[in-house]
Amino acid sequence: MSSKSRGRFQSLSRRIAGVVAVLACAVAAGGGATMPDGRPTPTGLDVPRWVSLKSSHVRARQGPGLDYRILWEYRAAGLPVQVIAETREWRKICDPELGVAWINRSVVSGRRGVFNDTGAEVAVHAARNAQSPVRARFSAHSIVALDDCKDGWCRVRARKLKGWLPEGAVFGTQPTAQCDARRPAGEVPTG
Repeated sequence: MSSKSRGRFQSLSRRIAGVVAVLACAVAAGGGATMPDGRPTPTGLDVPRWVSLKSSHVRARQGPGLDYRILWEYRAAGLPVQVIAETREWRKICDPELGVAWINRSVVSGRRGVFNDTGAEVAVHAARNAQSPVRARFSAHSIVALDDCKDGWCRVRARKLKGWLPEGAVFGTQPTAQCDARRPAGEVPTG
């Protein structure tokens, strides 16, 4: 092999090794994301995870496809839902009433929001503790944006107002699955 050929071969070998290393890192990074039954997620994202509805008109179906029966329609853009299982194109979700349904991936956003599913106002504090001043009150049955959760508190915002509320106080902040992924879509929880 000539020195010119050897140089090209070594250059090509380095490029291939670099591509293989990048692919191995990508596989390793997504390798930990599994569904509740242990199968890897098609997206490589964690399940359960929180997303929000993009539109104020989203059809919930009994299964992952357009040929499945429509169970109900969601009429609230920004509504947080929890992905509890997924296919490549469909997401099995848990909604604030703990209803389970399938929706198309195109109607959800990775932006997080929270929904006050309680019948009362929830205090929004200036800092991450209950003794800090109350900046606002989060009205019952309303939606606000969620920035992040840390140390048991979640930072929410509505327009220019920002503040903290306890993790788990409203729907969309819970760190664990809210519905059983094995439950059939459309089935209403009992008790």
